[in-house]
Amino acid sequence: MPATKPDYQPISCSFYDELEARATTRQVCTLTYRTEPDTPPSTYTGIITDLFITDKVEYLRLEDGFELRLDALVAVDDKELRNYC
Repeated sequence: MPATKPDYQPISCSFYDELEARATTRQVCTLTYRTEPDTPPSTYTGIITDLFITDKVEYLRLEDGFELRLDALVAVDDKELRNYC
């Protein structure tokens, strides 16, 4: 990740639990995410195989190798991050 990335903002524990549940059940899910502020969100579909931390930043990894910082997430399937505290 480039050095210009903003400081990591941890996601809610409840939303993290949603991600863990999908990883445990190997459920295909659709990620909606935004890697840059004020840009339209993108989507990506796959199976979460890993949730991990690197340099105090949480990530998820999909079966095909796609990785995403958790603070870039907007929603997973019908669950929107903003609805979790």
